[in-house]
Amino acid sequence: MQMRKTKNGDEISALGFGAMRLPTKTGRIDKERAREQIYYAINNGVNFIDTAYIYGSSESFLGEILQGKYREKVKLCTKMPVLFIKKQEDMEKYLELQLKNLQTDYIDYYLLHGIGTSILEYLKELGVIEFLEDAKKKGKIKHIGFSFHDNVNSFKEVADAYNWDMCLIQYNYLDEHNQAGTEGLKYAASKGIDVFIMEPLKGGILGGKVPEEVTQIWNKSEVKRSPADWALRWVLNHPEVTCVISGMNDEEHIKENIKVANETFPNTLTEDELKLYDEAKDVYEKLMKVDCTGCGYCMPCPRGVDIPRCFNVYNHKYMFKKGLESSVLYLAQLGGIMGGPGRDEAHAGLCTNCGKCIAACPQKLNIPELLGDVSKELGGRGFKYKLKIGKTLLPVLMKLMP
Repeated sequence: MQMRKTKNGDEISALGFGAMRLPTKTGRIDKERAREQIYYAINNGVNFIDTAYIYGSSESFLGEILQGKYREKVKLCTKMPVLFIKKQEDMEKYLELQLKNLQTDYIDYYLLHGIGTSILEYLKELGVIEFLEDAKKKGKIKHIGFSFHDNVNSFKEVADAYNWDMCLIQYNYLDEHNQAGTEGLKYAASKGIDVFIMEPLKGGILGGKVPEEVTQIWNKSEVKRSPADWALRWVLNHPEVTCVISGMNDEEHIKENIKVANETFPNTLTEDELKLYDEAKDVYEKLMKVDCTGCGYCMPCPRGVDIPRCFNVYNHKYMFKKGLESSVLYLAQLGGIMGGPGRDEAHAGLCTNCGKCIAACPQKLNIPELLGDVSKELGGRGFKYKLKIGKTLLPVLMKLMP
């Protein structure tokens, strides 16, 4: 595995394993499959694993499997749940809980989770810097950093506020000028802050099935690569990047990502290849309706709306020009029809504009307004009547099935 050195001398694999989107079974982490995936990645050189307290049972699961030689082989990264911090004692409480969850005596990289200027100032008043430095002195954490989803000006202010070891930013070829972006990437590097990357595939949008127009662009290249390969390669091409964290939950994707990370060194993409990215970016910007990565930070919705899925189906309509298909998917999946009688409705029409999701969204989307667009376009007039018919017919159809 290609290694990239941090300012503190750590040798970090160019590819990191993100544990936010581990494979699931019946709504919970598929422990057997996830364990084998993580062990495979580690055995093939991946030595950086990222998680967070708010990622459900991710920390506890990693604590179960990263024992003995596997703990020794990896650098563990997790994050302080800053939104739960009301006083300095809370910092100690959550750090101790996270150490217990992870079944370890120390955390290699401990980050303030999703901070901006105002949150950092609030935390500093509570003594967060003193707390982190004390925890580092005691050996409970090795390196101090922050993850970030705000604008570039706020990013620079946060970067200037402390002698950070590292930062974690969202970055991909659609986000060159979003959030911290390229400007923030270069600014952090100029200050000696190691830069780690999340969402290199923008929540999977840039990998897997992509619009036909994008496929045609990649096919112009003499070297044939998958869309995910192209996306990951673009990030790894930047010399300022230490590690790209991919939320891997499929065996073939893990193998492909390891291959790309092994062969993509800084400044190795050609000028012709870089031009293809600009063309692909133009297509996505024209087709995508909602800039959602599917991170799920907006969930759960108090009204039961499955916000990421609503936006996924909405984008599907425009990216693949599948109007009727998307409307049917919306009715079946979000209307509570698919999955059997009694399944809860989760469609956009349930939104009451409470605004809770807006504060939680890393992309700063006006979610209620966008859900209104989804409800109007995919639900349309008579949606309740369509739901009633669908739910009435489903039991009949199930009885007729062999």
